[in-house]
Amino acid sequence: MKIFLDGEFVEKEEAKISVFDHGLLYGDGIFEGIRIYKSCVYRLDEHLERLEYSAKAILLNMPWTRQELSDLVCESCRINGLSDGYIRLIVTRGVGSLGLSPNSCPKPSLIIIADKIALYPEECYTEGLKIVTVPTRRTNAAALNPGVKSLNYLNNIMAKVEAAQAGALEGIMLNDQGNVAECTGDNLFIVHKGVIFTPHASNGALRGITRQAVIDLASSEGLQVKEVNLTRYEIWNADECFLTGTAAELIPVVGLDSRAIGDGSPGPITQKLHAAFHKEVSTHGTMI
Repeated sequence: MKIFLDGEFVEKEEAKISVFDHGLLYGDGIFEGIRIYKSCVYRLDEHLERLEYSAKAILLNMPWTRQELSDLVCESCRINGLSDGYIRLIVTRGVGSLGLSPNSCPKPSLIIIADKIALYPEECYTEGLKIVTVPTRRTNAAALNPGVKSLNYLNNIMAKVEAAQAGALEGIMLNDQGNVAECTGDNLFIVHKGVIFTPHASNGALRGITRQAVIDLASSEGLQVKEVNLTRYEIWNADECFLTGTAAELIPVVGLDSRAIGDGSPGPITQKLHAAFHKEVSTHGTMI
């Protein structure tokens, strides 16, 4: 495997960053997780746009154009012979001093990893996940805007640990008001009486690329989607529930906090959207 690191492709064993990189020292940087299906980098332009938005939000000046980044992502896939898999695009603040100030970091670092990923076992996609609500709350949007996909994921990691301690593969994170924000790495949707609901981004949810793709697909299928405030009560009493994410794709949820959702099996709308999603992923994007 070859990793793109600051201007060149190197063997993964040689892909090293400085211990003074602020991405390592402080989680000071941003990233995107991107999928490639049948040589099509899915919604690459949308991912690069979100990367630009994240960079602007944290005052990180990126010296690369969107086209340059697109070309490097595609070349990373080609050089590794990857036609189906996962790409991690990382921009750190770069090397600086031990102080907090980013003024000591004159040049950001760019890392691109093209590899495989399997977030959940295959049977979870056919049978559904049983998940839990975790104690760790989502970082308040007033502290860090959820639109910034930053390298500091400790909040999500602690929630993931708590879910695992409860015997679950995924956990729901609430915000300070007790409303559902998102899961540890995925956006959440429910279906109730034929209408699809998802937490509004202001509740602490990332504006996921797959989340938006599913909203678009639902609209094209004549389904109504509403962004609202959700509590666990609405999820417990939903007819269906599913999660979306670049790594997770679209996966059904059949239980929350020891309560069955619907009849305890993946629902028809979830299955319909799952099929529609997999139909578009190899055509909606950038061919390598």
